Amino acid sequence: MKQNRLILAFTYGTIALFTLLSFNAEAQNSAKTLKRIIIDPGHGGSDPGANGKYSTEAAVSLAISLKLEEYFHDAIPDVEVVLTRNTDIFNSVVEKANMANAAKGDLFICIHTNSADPSRNREIIGHTTKTYTVKKKGEKRKVSRVVPLYKTTYTPNTARGTETFIYNVGKSDQKKDMANEAVDDVVEKLDSVSEKQIKDIDAADPTRTMMISLLTQQFFQRAASLALTIEEEFKAAGRLSREAKQRQKGIWVLAAVQMPAVLVETGFISNPEDEDYLNSEEGQNQICEVITKSVIRYKNSLENQKKTNAN
Repeated sequence: MKQNRLILAFTYGTIALFTLLSFNAEAQNSAKTLKRIIIDPGHGGSDPGANGKYSTEAAVSLAISLKLEEYFHDAIPDVEVVLTRNTDIFNSVVEKANMANAAKGDLFICIHTNSADPSRNREIIGHTTKTYTVKKKGEKRKVSRVVPLYKTTYTPNTARGTETFIYNVGKSDQKKDMANEAVDDVVEKLDSVSEKQIKDIDAADPTRTMMISLLTQQFFQRAASLALTIEEEFKAAGRLSREAKQRQKGIWVLAAVQMPAVLVETGFISNPEDEDYLNSEEGQNQICEVITKSVIRYKNSLENQKKTNAN
């Protein structure tokens, strides 16, 4: 896990350097301010997600997301907050991505709970004799065999803690498609070009391809920065952090939105201790405090960078 984090941090640092070198003074408008956050409570409705002993991922994710909306309103009132759902309904990942893109969000935060399957244990507890009828050369005869008797038990998985994911670099082509759509619509998201430059460039111009690549890298850099910050804040709050990661399987919705995006696994609902924490007022408040602090740090970083580039 530490190696994964180091790889992510190195990738982030490399891309950040490349992006910083690409900035120019012409685009120093509102590009680095955080105007609108999309909160996406995982699952919902007919899709409960993972199950704990007494709660579901969908219900916990919604409860945390509704609280997080309040925390954002109080801590950063100048930022608009949009939820992909505020009741127990099901929206496909396609619908969620479309909602986020239509709202022209600057940041996408997906709230989930993790789960780990129990360990399966099988042991021999005795033997029994079974009789089979077999047919050989047209004749039927009975054969007896001694076979073992098994008992299967399941041991709860002890996995616990938090993880924050960003989209996998293997999904860069999909992210570039989103950046291609975003580059005309939300030009302020790209720090290295102006609106006039965008409109003067034909869709087939190689320069546009370069801009799309820059925007894709910028999305990745900012998502990586926020993911690392969230896990750092969880550690500071006393939670067990399983680090910021790129999930090998990939997370479709993170690559489908036209903005930096992270998915926060707030704890393991399959772990009784974590489940109690996730359902408690104290636990949900702490999760919201951590994410809010992280977003404020992220927002301040963008604004400080804007001031630096303007000088």
